[in-house]
Amino acid sequence: MARYTGSVCKLCRREGAKLFLKGDRCMTSKCAMERRAYAPGDHGSARGRRQRKPSDYALQLREKQKVRRIYGVLERQFRRYFAEAERMPGLTGENLLQLLERRLDNVVYRLGLADSRAQARQLVNHAHLAVNGRRVDIPSYIVHVGDVIQVRETSRGNTYFKDHAKSLGRRTTPPWLTLDPKTLEGRVTALPARSDVDITLNEQLVVEYYSR
Repeated sequence: MARYTGSVCKLCRREGAKLFLKGDRCMTSKCAMERRAYAPGDHGSARGRRQRKPSDYALQLREKQKVRRIYGVLERQFRRYFAEAERMPGLTGENLLQLLERRLDNVVYRLGLADSRAQARQLVNHAHLAVNGRRVDIPSYIVHVGDVIQVRETSRGNTYFKDHAKSLGRRTTPPWLTLDPKTLEGRVTALPARSDVDITLNEQLVVEYYSR
């Protein structure tokens, strides 16, 4: 399966915004955006940067890439999400964000069981999580209202989960999820609303990009 293996800090610098791809590091002075808040490469440096107004297409492309990189989705899969969002009733942009939020790796991250979506994806891939009592090792699995996400019994004794349980609750759990820190169990209580997505995004630009 294809995946990005380069420096994720370069992705933040390319989009000109913190994408929070490295967990707690993004909140410290070690964050690349704190030290070099310009695009990577010679053309992104202060010396080589050209000051010009970006075109509408450039704005749409950058926003699409930003959303895709935040959720760790490759282009072909992202197009499938967009096509499904178009078929759903309501606003396509909001439907797209709702589908991305409902990915299992994102839910694990939102519950605070991982410091980043990449780490959450790894936990799911390594079969540490179960949904409704059944092992699920597919990060793109879409959760539904009423689903229970929990750390599997065989994994709760792992050092990672023992240490992580002490810090649960540092990150605010979104309103559409609930978490029991003692049992490492979360529940989907509602579908995520647009107001629940605490990331600065303009999903309409993504819709315009694919509607060209």
